[in-house]
Amino acid sequence: MRRTLTLIVASLLMLVDTVNAENDVNIGKSNIKLESRMMTPEALWAMGRIGTVEASPDGKLVVYQVGYYSVKQNKGHQVICIMDADGKNRRQLTTSSKSETDPTWLDAQTIAFITGGEIWTMKADGSERKQLSKTDGEVEGFKFSPDRQKVIIIKSMPFHEIIKKNPDDLPKATGRRVTDLMYRHWDHYVESIQHPFLAKLEMRNEKLEISSNLIDILEGEPYECPMEPFGGIEQLAWSPDSKTIAYTCRKKTGSQYAISTDSDIYLYNIGTRETKNLCKPEGYQAPEVDASHTLADQKVNATGAHVGYDQNPQFSPDGKYIAWQSMARDGYEADLNRLCIYTMADGSMKFVDWKSDVESFCWASAKDKQAVLYFLSVWHGCCNMYSTNWKGEVKQLTETWDDWTGLQLANDGKRILATRQSLSTPTDIYMVTPAVKKQPTKIEQISFENKHILDQLTFGKMQQYWVPTTDGKKELVWVMLPANYEKGKKYPTLLFCEGGPQSPVSQFWSYRWNFQMMAANGYVVVAPNRHGLPGFGQEWKEQISGDWTGQCMNDYLSAIDFAADSLPFVDRNHLGAVGASFGGFSVYFLAGHHNKRFKAFIAHDGAFNLESMYTDTEEVFFSNWEYDDAYWNKNRTARADKTYENSPHKFVDKWDTPILCIHGEKDYRIVYNQGMGAFNAARLRGIPAELLIFPDENHWVLKPQNGILWQRTFFDFLNKWLK
Repeated sequence: MRRTLTLIVASLLMLVDTVNAENDVNIGKSNIKLESRMMTPEALWAMGRIGTVEASPDGKLVVYQVGYYSVKQNKGHQVICIMDADGKNRRQLTTSSKSETDPTWLDAQTIAFITGGEIWTMKADGSERKQLSKTDGEVEGFKFSPDRQKVIIIKSMPFHEIIKKNPDDLPKATGRRVTDLMYRHWDHYVESIQHPFLAKLEMRNEKLEISSNLIDILEGEPYECPMEPFGGIEQLAWSPDSKTIAYTCRKKTGSQYAISTDSDIYLYNIGTRETKNLCKPEGYQAPEVDASHTLADQKVNATGAHVGYDQNPQFSPDGKYIAWQSMARDGYEADLNRLCIYTMADGSMKFVDWKSDVESFCWASAKDKQAVLYFLSVWHGCCNMYSTNWKGEVKQLTETWDDWTGLQLANDGKRILATRQSLSTPTDIYMVTPAVKKQPTKIEQISFENKHILDQLTFGKMQQYWVPTTDGKKELVWVMLPANYEKGKKYPTLLFCEGGPQSPVSQFWSYRWNFQMMAANGYVVVAPNRHGLPGFGQEWKEQISGDWTGQCMNDYLSAIDFAADSLPFVDRNHLGAVGASFGGFSVYFLAGHHNKRFKAFIAHDGAFNLESMYTDTEEVFFSNWEYDDAYWNKNRTARADKTYENSPHKFVDKWDTPILCIHGEKDYRIVYNQGMGAFNAARLRGIPAELLIFPDENHWVLKPQNGILWQRTFFDFLNKWLK
């Protein structure tokens, strides 16, 4: 393995500033000097990762969260920083060895945040730190009302609807008595659920505190809010008059929860404590469904009600409307993610007419005559910024090869505060002044979190191609050149297989599947936007359901064949295929169908045996929609037959190429027996193979030392077989 993976000076690993009596780590920005201009895993883990960003009420300041990581200590530390709205006077407010997260403005001079599971406040200069809540460290999220008299607190509560509580006289028993589905989700067993609680802010002894008298907004209801597995405080919203809370909830449990994506937006009246469902007519009863068959052709999707994912509500500045993201069909997590606008006065709804998924959004200023809403959406491999007015007209505001990842008003009446990344740059913060009349959109970068590292690195250049597909269309293919590229030379090349299966190959920056890391190790990266990916119309995206081993696999081969035949820098005799999740499934399938194209395969958390996968995974709606039927159904559809007949495990007899299988044992989405099964099959066939198994990781690899082990193993394997 090339030593460029370890060419960081030893001081890089010593990111620890102080260690307190409890041995907690206080990690800050590292001042590293690289011995090589090539990206390394250590350099990647030395980068600060920007999280929550928020403008002050007067628009003069920006507070934000940054995560730093110590490889030696194998942990991270979250800090809070602040700067002027033009990016000047950046300073770190964190003083504790404990992480401080979720910064938000209580007023123009005061910042609220979480540390030690409690809500604290401090002045904008970091002084006068005060604890507001006293919950025994149970706060997991919060949102203050506009009048700053109340607060929503997210905290977990015991949940034993599915996994029964063990007898009190058996305190050391580790068994779990499970009575229904959804007993585990993503990476944990479901023995607690989050609920939103309402509390008042009170003055006690001349000190502002949060009352310990908490009101459970979902009192007596066995449902979670925010929703698993990724929902946060963005799934709740305050009305401008502070009298109403809108929240997201999927009010189902057990098997019905496992097969459905039907979440709704609810209004909770603080005065009366009454709740109203905005997505369903009063008295709505969901039809009976067959839990082992796709919901696509069942009655639930013919009711005319909002039966798909509805989430992330936001009130308009005047309180007359609520907007949220809405999918039409139950059971389909990759349905078109539309922007819905609900009128409070009469309950009417309308949707913004747009051709691709709305990733996130915010209301424009009440004084803005050009736009009503701003939103982000992927189109042709990039996530850009758009606006829409009351007529429903959509205007593109940015046209860059980037992924915009978040946006909100800058509170100065003119600009948008946003975050952006690309395949060559990690997340930073920007001020965007939308185009007005003949003036183009103005983009100003105001944070430079990793400039001190990026300036030392040589990156590969990115190219874009449109490649013909076997069905007479074209796919967008990103090609990353090696960082040490020299004209006239040929380089080993990797086909990158995207997951999802409906996740975009856009301008994402990854701390694991990092294209610049691959470029630094001397590889060309070929990354096709195959059928099934968003950003090319809904028909293109939906084509993949029921056809996992058809057109999308042809698209992969079209992309790599184009690269091998048409790009002079691609070494056709040294090709590899790599991917995670559905990308890992793709690798396992290609291993039996590549006709000697590839010399090495790497599959991370991929599905190998689709019959096993059907009952192994936790969110059954996914398999139902993608496969059509359970494997035991005698009257299953032709698409279901095709899916099971083409499961990768049935083609191991055709495997002939070295393969690395990677999996996390806490991955409950694609269970680790899939990776073990693929590895075992390869070795029983005598094929050179390796298995990298992580007992403490889920569908991702999140711990610093595991992350570096992942990178080293990844390139060790590729270098052995492709160089």
